Amino acid sequence: MFRLLAPLVGLLVWVGLRTRSAEPPKKPAELPKYEYREEHDKYGTGKFYLGREIAQVMGHQGAEWLDRPEREREEAPTKMLQALKIKPGDSVADIGAGSGYLTFRISRMVGPKGKILAVDIQPEMLDLIRERAKKRKLTNVELVQGTESDPKLPANAVDLILMVDVYHEFSHPWEMTTAMIKALKPGGRMVFVEYRMEDPTVPILLVHKMTQKQVLKEMEPHPLKHVQTINVLPRQHIIIFKKTDEQKKEPANKEK
Repeated sequence: MFRLLAPLVGLLVWVGLRTRSAEPPKKPAELPKYEYREEHDKYGTGKFYLGREIAQVMGHQGAEWLDRPEREREEAPTKMLQALKIKPGDSVADIGAGSGYLTFRISRMVGPKGKILAVDIQPEMLDLIRERAKKRKLTNVELVQGTESDPKLPANAVDLILMVDVYHEFSHPWEMTTAMIKALKPGGRMVFVEYRMEDPTVPILLVHKMTQKQVLKEMEPHPLKHVQTINVLPRQHIIIFKKTDEQKKEPANKEK
């Protein structure tokens, strides 16, 4: 009996090994995403994602800095919003809305038929936006209390997700990006506005800057297509992606 079974057992083992070796490689979501280092930038968290150190979050105590009068000259937010071509009726998510500096400007752009979702993880920031929106009698501003790994946005409901100087502070960038993509409508845009690390003259702490190459690297595994990088701001990139189910990326259009 054993002599009869031995060849069969050997065949099953061989088939099992062949099947195992034929399995597709692990998907990016199954690969290790973060590492921790004892030696790191003193303004960083010591947590790294794809070689980049994640920066410490600016607390609600810095709200006044967000509203500083010099911001228009230093960052040209009006020019940035004009470049995004936001339309009346659009649904826009302002991730890391802070004091509402951009939220209220976008509120005027989307109009009464549109919506601006002000997302922040700090309740103190949302309280500030709530108070200011009430004084302005705005009805198209919706406050959203997010978490470190989930912006808590409705699925397939947002035309544009805007992150201004905030993505580099996400403690869970993989999880946040995955959740934000789910919130985008098909063809919806995800926009990163980050201080240019390529430019050493930009007067911002190194850990709070990002290169375009790093942004593209971190978005590459996701169902996003890089469609445009606009370089019209004094200190920041405007890096734009669109949601797509296709993994194959097409060449991006760059504006100088």
